[in-house]
Amino acid sequence: MSNEVKVIQPSGRLDVTTAADFRRQVNDIASATNSPKYLLVDLQEITFMDSSGLGALVSALKSIRNSNGEMVICGANDQVQMLFELTSMTKIFKIYPTIDDFNATLS
Repeated sequence: MSNEVKVIQPSGRLDVTTAADFRRQVNDIASATNSPKYLLVDLQEITFMDSSGLGALVSALKSIRNSNGEMVICGANDQVQMLFELTSMTKIFKIYPTIDDFNATLS
């Protein structure tokens, strides 16, 4: 994987109790002097996401874009994918089934 890519892998629930920590982690990455070109959020370990988690992802996207980077998502389970589709976030986020699918676009 390229040095231009930073991968974060939240696990468990991404909801009202964990969203602030996730946002803080992304803000630290975005504000670093060597912020990555791509932030890859691997959601394969997420078992549940609610609107607060979705809001945290939108906030993360804004933070990364403000640092001239891009955020991509991979590994969303069926519940998370359905949440993205129901809220039309599939139009906002770049979503890949796996990390390998994303890496193939870098080649």
